[in-house]
Amino acid sequence: MGLLSRIKRSVRALFGGIIESTENPELILQQTIRDMRDRVPELNNSVAQVMATEKLLAKNKERLETQVVDLDSRIKASVKLGRDDIATAYIGQLGQAQMDLQKTSQQLEHATLASAQALKARDNYVLQMQRRTAEAMQLINQSKQARLQEQLAATMESFQIGDDASTFNEMRDKIDRRAAAAEAKLQLGSASVDNQMQDIEREAMDMQLQDKLLAYKREMGLLPAASGGNAPQALPAEGESGASRN
Repeated sequence: MGLLSRIKRSVRALFGGIIESTENPELILQQTIRDMRDRVPELNNSVAQVMATEKLLAKNKERLETQVVDLDSRIKASVKLGRDDIATAYIGQLGQAQMDLQKTSQQLEHATLASAQALKARDNYVLQMQRRTAEAMQLINQSKQARLQEQLAATMESFQIGDDASTFNEMRDKIDRRAAAAEAKLQLGSASVDNQMQDIEREAMDMQLQDKLLAYKREMGLLPAASGGNAPQALPAEGESGASRN
C-alpha cells in the first residue's frame, strides 16, 4: 500500500471517528422525523396536480361528448333541409371531435390510473412515516434512558464509598467525643456545686446540734456557766420564758 493511500485511510478514519463521536442519535432521529413530515405537503401537492389533470381531462371528455352529439344532430338537420354542403362541413367537424374524444378518453384513463397510483403512494408514505415516527420515538426514549444510565454509571464510578464512609465515621467519632466531654464537664460542674452546698448545710446543722448540746449541758449543771459576751447563750427549755431565766 502506497504512502498516499495510507494517509487517505488515516484521514478518513480520523474524521470519521470525530463525526461519529459528535453525532447525537436523538437529534438526528428528530430531524429525520421533521424531514419526513415536511415532505408530506410536497407529496400532497404532486398528487393534487395529477388529480387536477384527471379532472380537466374528464371535463374535456364531457365537452367533446356533448360536441359529438350536437354535431350529429346538426348533420341530420342539414340533411333534412337538403343542405349537403353544410352537412359535409359538420361531418368534418364531427370526425375531428370524435378523434379528439378518443384521444381524451385514452388520456383520461391514464390520468385516472396515475391519480390512483399517486394517492396510493401518498397513503403508503404517510403510513410508513407514522411507523418510522413511532419507531424513532421509541429509539429516542431508549437513547435518553441509555444516556441517563451512562450518567448514573459515571457518577457511581466517581463516587468512592469507602472514602466517604471513613469521613462520616471520623466526623461521627469527633462529635461523639465532644458531646461526651461536654456532658462530663456539665456533670462535674453540677456535682461540685451540689457537694459544696451539701457540705455547707451539713456544717451548719452540726453547729446547731453542738450549740444545743452545750446548752443542755449547762442547763443540767454539767458545764460551768458561760462568761463573757463571746460565750454562746444556752437555749431556753421548753415552757420557760426569757424572764424566768433572768
